[in-house]
Amino acid sequence: MQIRFSMKVLISGATGLIGKEIIKLCHQNTIDVHYLTTSQHKIKNKPNYRGYFWNPKQGEIDALCLLGVDAIIHLAGASIASKWTPDYKEEIIESRVLSANLLFNTLHKHENQVKQFISSSGINIYPNSLEELYTEESQEIDDSFLGNVVLNWEEIADKFAIEHMKVAKIRTGVVLDALEGALPKLIQPIKLGLGAPLGSGKQWQSWIHIKDIAALYLFVLQNNLEGVYNAVSPNPVTNNEMTIEIAKRLKKPLWLPNIPAFILQVILGEMAILVLSGQKVSSKKIENKGFQFKYPTLVKALENLI
Repeated sequence: MQIRFSMKVLISGATGLIGKEIIKLCHQNTIDVHYLTTSQHKIKNKPNYRGYFWNPKQGEIDALCLLGVDAIIHLAGASIASKWTPDYKEEIIESRVLSANLLFNTLHKHENQVKQFISSSGINIYPNSLEELYTEESQEIDDSFLGNVVLNWEEIADKFAIEHMKVAKIRTGVVLDALEGALPKLIQPIKLGLGAPLGSGKQWQSWIHIKDIAALYLFVLQNNLEGVYNAVSPNPVTNNEMTIEIAKRLKKPLWLPNIPAFILQVILGEMAILVLSGQKVSSKKIENKGFQFKYPTLVKALENLI
């Protein structure tokens, strides 16, 4: 497999959980980073790390961000973990579509050498199922709000092929990190002795360690891959299994009954889908390309993170 060296990459969403980890790996592999930010005070200028201002809502971007760039990693998008008001649901979609459109239009208008566009995506595109094992070839699309978000996300990414770029879409599962994201929220009630599986507990959790998701992006970048890739560990677990393993690691008992689905629906509203539905997702495609997971099992991941 052909590997590219001496690269420069432009990253949107660079200050988020995954972006920060990708930047560390880029610098370890002598890849220079340009990054886009909506905050002027977050702009830094170092030899291998240079910030550029953009405002996707206003259609503003510093086109110098493309100077010398070989590939774009597009991670920007409003969090799906905040309350889903009608306005915020619109922002979740628009933040992904407007930002990608702005990048596309900027590339179209300015001379550049970008050859690859790598877009974040989500496994939420697959329908909720207890039995199905989803691969990148699966054609079913979930009819929920999140399914629609991912569909929009991927359709806008596909536009970049018009600019003669290789387009890769990374369908990400639940990212496990010690300090941010889902894991601290799962740990907190268990530490307090209030942990319990959610709903039936049978829903699948296709997860990935933060180090592995960053390494996967770098693998796709360096090997100039295109197409859809599931970014999940080879060993998904149920919500029951994840809750039990976290409790074991914390040496805390689980004595409460499962939290009923209707209670979660009352508390979270439409957002309850985030914890009550799930997909069992395959990682075979990226593994068959040669990618190796450092944390393939939940036990190994939790040993590192807790």
